[in-house]
This record gives sequence, structure tokens and C-alpha cells, in this order.
Amino acid sequence: MIRSAASAIVLLSSLALAAAQTPPATTAPPTSPSKPTVKKAATKPKTAAVKPAEQMTSGPCRLGVISAIGEHYSVQKFGVTIFEAEAEEVPIDWGLDDLVFARVRAATNNDSSIRRIAYPKGAFDPFYHAKAIFIPDPKETLPVIVKGFTANANCDRYLVATTFKTKLPNSNMTLNGIGTYNQRLGSLIRHSHLFANVAITLIDGRSYEQIKRPLTDIGANLATSMRLFEDPITKLDNSLFPDPPETASTNAALRERTRALVVERLDRNLPGYLKEE
Repeated sequence: MIRSAASAIVLLSSLALAAAQTPPATTAPPTSPSKPTVKKAATKPKTAAVKPAEQMTSGPCRLGVISAIGEHYSVQKFGVTIFEAEAEEVPIDWGLDDLVFARVRAATNNDSSIRRIAYPKGAFDPFYHAKAIFIPDPKETLPVIVKGFTANANCDRYLVATTFKTKLPNSNMTLNGIGTYNQRLGSLIRHSHLFANVAITLIDGRSYEQIKRPLTDIGANLATSMRLFEDPITKLDNSLFPDPPETASTNAALRERTRALVVERLDRNLPGYLKEE
């Protein structure tokens, strides 16, 4: 009996000791709703700002190319009388100024010393909207305008492409710049044409005086006076004539036909201006 009691005491002591050594169970704290893991976007390495092509090329600049022909497209209508004439300029983004630089590069075998020169918006407004009538204002001339934004270009010469106005042959109608016209004779007869009045001017990069090319200028003027006859490159199907005028900017066929005409005019006239004296 005494032995049984002693055994029970030993067993109880062992259980008490085991309970004392067992760590108490811990209650896990309530967990808040899990938040979605937000991954930070990988940081892209910073890259240097891309400079315009005319600023990226190092070395001398033999010729700076400046084109101001491609902002507006002229849509004109003519009838039998002057009262039937309509004209509207439509904003376009057809890359016509890009064409000028591309054709100059092509005509010079991609000469690396030829640069495209950028200019501030509105820089040519005084030229295209001259206020002087009888006495020319120097501020409205191309040499003064070009000098105003080429102080750091340091080119030997500048080739400037602009547009001009000309008379429609055998009429008093004026065609402005680059565009298309539709002429109606009575209620049934009508025909449409494209036109691209593009002028090239050379300016000395040191004195900013205009460099004359007499024979080239005469040839260009003769071409201008004869360009609007039934020439396949200028004749336009009446269905392509933009009516209303604002549809011109989204007319893909008209865009490609006009670009082809501008290229033809440039390729005809540029060699005379690019030859070395």
C-alpha cells in the first residue's frame, strides 16, 4: 500500500515537471486581410534626350537645308467669272519638308556635311504675309529671316525652300503655293489639276547675301509658266478633288500624288543650285 502510494506520488511529480517544462500554447494574433503585393515597376535607365538630326552631326556644315513649304495645302475652285472663285488653305502634315531634305541628300550622294536646320514656329510668317507693299521691309526678306535663327549653325551656305504664287495660264486666277484646283466651264465641263510652286533660294552663310543662279532661275521660271498644261503628273481625276476642302488632309491618294509632284519639281531644279561654282 505504501509502495503504491509512493509510486503514485512519483508519477504525479513527473507529470507536474513535464507540464512545467512544456511552453504554454500561444494564441496567434488576429490577422488583417492580406494586401495584394504591389510590385514596383523596374526603373528604366535614363537615356539622354535625342537631339535633332541637324544638331547630332559633328564636323563642318557645307550646306544647311531649310524648308518651309509643308504646313498648308491650297484648295481652289474657279468658274467662268471671278465671282465663282473660291480658295481655302488646309493644314496638312504630309512630310513635304522632309522630302526637301531627302532630295537634297539624294542629289549630293548623302553628303555628311549637309545639315537640316530647324527654325522657330512662325519664323517665315513675315515672308509669307509681308505687310510692305511699295518699299520692301528688310525684316520680311529671306536673308534676314534666316540670319535670325542660324547664329549657331555656322554653315557655309543655306538652301531655303519656300512656296510662291503664280498665275493660272490664260487667266487672272492666282495659284498659291502647293495644292489643287478645279476649274468649271459651264455646268458640265470641269477639270482638276495639282500644282507645286516651290522656289529655291541660296544664301551665303557668312554675309547672308542671296546667291544668284541666273540660268537656274530662268529655267525654273519657264517651267513654272508651262507646268499647268495637260501634264500627266499634274492632271487630277475630278473624283480626287477634295470637296469640301478640309477633306484634303485625310485624302491618301491626293497626298501621294502631291508628294510625287513635289519630288519631280525638286529633282528638276535642285541640281542647278547644288553645283559648285
